[in-house]
Order: sequence, then C-alpha cells, then structure tokens
Amino acid sequence: MMRLIRIGVLVLVLPSLSGCWLLAAGGAGAYGGYKAKEEGYTVQSPVKKEGAGKKD
Repeated sequence: MMRLIRIGVLVLVLPSLSGCWLLAAGGAGAYGGYKAKEEGYTVQSPVKKEGAGKKD
C-alpha cells in the first residue's frame, strides 16, 4: 500500500517540477538575450520574406 502511495505522489509531483524547470530555463534565456543586447549583439532572423531583396 505504501509503495502505491509513493508512486502516486511521484506521478503527481514530476509534471509540476518539469514546468518549473522550463520556466527557469526560459527566464535564463531571456536574461542572456537581454545582457547580449546590452553588449551590442543583435539577432537576425534566418527567415526572410519572399521578394524582400528584389527591386522592381
């Protein structure tokens, strides 16, 4: 019986912890991007609009 309770608690706790880790990783990435922007680094999107570089 005790083993079943432990497994149940583990099943309920793990999904909530994974959400916390994702939130913490997202915050760390945002902070890193902010600090890089302060240092003068910029980010360029690899996706370009069709015909953006063409002149008629």
